Amino acid sequence: MPGLFEALAKTPRRPEKKFYITVAGEKHEVTLEKKKWAQQHGEENLMIKDSEIVLKPKPKANTQYRILKETQKGYVFQDDDIHWPTGIVEGGKAWLMEQE
Repeated sequence: MPGLFEALAKTPRRPEKKFYITVAGEKHEVTLEKKKWAQQHGEENLMIKDSEIVLKPKPKANTQYRILKETQKGYVFQDDDIHWPTGIVEGGKAWLMEQE
């Protein structure tokens, strides 16, 4: 097998694989690690900030809950137990919505 190693040495090298992700409708070339990271988090959850590809900030939850407050007209409770309203009077308490 003379010449086998010379023939193998002359074969052209395979070009390095390039990886791309799409952020905000634009295609960007990234490393393999960044491509895996983007797949893990989802390309739709990425954005470009200061020429870096980063995760979009998570939206803050707007929770609503009711709070028992003094009102002009509201409930009166037996022994201050909220499970036993005895009637509706002036200056009683009512459940009102609060937002965070």
